Amino acid sequence: MKSITGKELARILEKHEWILLRVQGSHHIYGKSGYNVKLSVPIHGNKDIKLGLLRYLLKQADLLDYLD
Repeated sequence: MKSITGKELARILEKHEWILLRVQGSHHIYGKSGYNVKLSVPIHGNKDIKLGLLRYLLKQADLLDYLD
């Protein structure tokens, strides 16, 4: 799978009902009711998120099927 940008990941999360809770610098913090986890998505312009971090964030959000 190719990497995606933070902006693209944010769109995917919002499509799956994750809510933007706050912004701290260039990191957008997302949460979802029923999940006891908050996701910190780095939004650094058009830079891609490295695959290890992308896999971790998608796993926490139960969206690992996006890696295929």
